[in-house]
Amino acid sequence: MTQSSNRIFDELARLATDAAGAAQGVRREVETVVRSQFERLIKDMDVATREEVEVLREMVLTARAENERLEARLKVLEERLAQSADPASSPAA
Repeated sequence: MTQSSNRIFDELARLATDAAGAAQGVRREVETVVRSQFERLIKDMDVATREEVEVLREMVLTARAENERLEARLKVLEERLAQSADPASSPAA
């Protein structure tokens, strides 16, 4: 009886081990399929990559700096124009 019960327990342990290995294989397969589906979905959505976002960020910062520089230049030119158009400041007055 002892010999047959050990054999039964060995078979049950082997069956459980095989089932666990099969479950891990199924899990890996499901993860692979889900990952590929998500990648395809994101690609179809035309989502920007991190590199594209960083390039755009740099372009925006450069454009903002240029706008501030041009705004300061415009202010100086407007002040000069206002001074030259002011009749009190003209030499003929």
